[in-house]
Amino acid sequence: MIRYFPDMSRTAKRILWVDDEIDLLRPHLLFLQQRGYHVDAIANGDDALALLEESPYDLVLLDEQMPGRRGLEVLEEIRRGDPHAHVVMVTKSEEDRTMTEAIGRRVDDYLVKPTSPLQVLSVVTRILEGSSIRQQQVAQDFAARFGMLSRMRGEAEDPGDWAALYSELVDWHIRLRAAGERGLLDSVNSLMDDLRRDFGHWVSRVYPRWMRGSDRAPALSTDLVELFVVPLLGDDPVLFVVLDCMRLDQWRTMLPLLAPDFEIEETLHYSILPTATPYSRNAIFAGQFPDRIARDHPDWWGGFDSEGSLNNFEDKLLDAQLRRLTGRQVSIHYDKVFSDQEGEQLRARVNSAAKQGAGVIALVFNFMDLLIHSRSESRVFLEMARDEVALRDLSRSWFERSVLFRIIREAGAQGMPIVITTDHGSIQCHRPTTVFARRDATQNLRYKFGQDLRAEDSSTVFATSDAADLRLPEGKLGMNYLLTLEDHFMVYPTKLREYQGRYRGAFLHGGITPEEMIVPVSVLRPRPG
Repeated sequence: MIRYFPDMSRTAKRILWVDDEIDLLRPHLLFLQQRGYHVDAIANGDDALALLEESPYDLVLLDEQMPGRRGLEVLEEIRRGDPHAHVVMVTKSEEDRTMTEAIGRRVDDYLVKPTSPLQVLSVVTRILEGSSIRQQQVAQDFAARFGMLSRMRGEAEDPGDWAALYSELVDWHIRLRAAGERGLLDSVNSLMDDLRRDFGHWVSRVYPRWMRGSDRAPALSTDLVELFVVPLLGDDPVLFVVLDCMRLDQWRTMLPLLAPDFEIEETLHYSILPTATPYSRNAIFAGQFPDRIARDHPDWWGGFDSEGSLNNFEDKLLDAQLRRLTGRQVSIHYDKVFSDQEGEQLRARVNSAAKQGAGVIALVFNFMDLLIHSRSESRVFLEMARDEVALRDLSRSWFERSVLFRIIREAGAQGMPIVITTDHGSIQCHRPTTVFARRDATQNLRYKFGQDLRAEDSSTVFATSDAADLRLPEGKLGMNYLLTLEDHFMVYPTKLREYQGRYRGAFLHGGITPEEMIVPVSVLRPRPG
């Protein structure tokens, strides 16, 4: 056995190189040693396995063609002893069969002789140092960007400015978390806290002007079908998916699963207020604000005390909107999905609708909304979705195994254009704010409508007595409307402890934060070939 020790005081990563022509590899071994690695070189597989039993190595460079045990046989033994060992196969063979077999047995990389010392170092560095290098690079990139992010918040003036800043903070949170740079996440969270505060004050000023047309509004829930679905109508059906209560960070975590099969064009839009299903999702399917929906369809709008039934007519609202926008009848298939238990039946219905010439196949998935509400009611779900990172991980895990993912990929394989969006997001709430209300006030914790309704601390809410500020149907005389800002949730003075214990840390929606209002709509087109 040949040993090469690094001339460094730090603990060196240990490499075992197994090759029957080890004498020819001295330049490579010396090169690695000069770069700070401890390298042991051995000429056959049996001795290599004996060494691995004595002490662990961080990486094994394994020749495939050796007398005695072949490299693939040694690899199999290594995997039995340590399924997570890092192994790089080094061989003279360029046959596809050898490479495929090695990859199938989970080698970390594959090198074909002759290799240069730099090629070997590149592979070794990627495997052994890649995560720390990425962590350092992400940390440096964020530190260089931090000052600009702070200035962007101070200079934000229009919807695009706020959306761009929020989008970038979401990406930094995901990147830093993926790189294991947890220390800098506190800086991102601090910036996000400041953003929520400033964003809430800004929306409180401009939203009533948007509703009256005196300020130019961004793309809102009411605009999605006109802007993103209608332009895609053609010979193939358009698959239109609404994932209820999906935050931007949840979408960004799921997006890489779709990227190999689709070209994805993402746009950010603003959910209307309140950021709650009866209002924002109806607005998507109707292309209208709630006051207009109530005026045109009084039989469907039972009032604020019947919110649970307000989304029973989404298919009819979509049908009316498409006729209004296109001047013709567009065939629609609509499904609302609460679980994957009937996945095969749903796929069959979607395929049947496509074959029968549906112009739009609209699917509403309620998984994410059910998840956050279950979290408030169940200690098991509370542990599973303890924070934003856990919520993202759960969302990706569900999506990867969901019938929706299969339907999207199958639709893409058939050449269908696909639009994926959401009605609103959610915010993890930590701070209670006390409100005083009559018994007939609505029960939601992020927004309330009622007579003689007020907040003890007016700085925690957007408050109005004019339904036109929110384009809501006119309420009773003396009706007030409250929407919470930042991470507050509403509690009654008589139930303060009960509500704090039950809902502190819960993911809620209905109020005014970037997480609830700034949400994605993406157009997916199948990649050619």
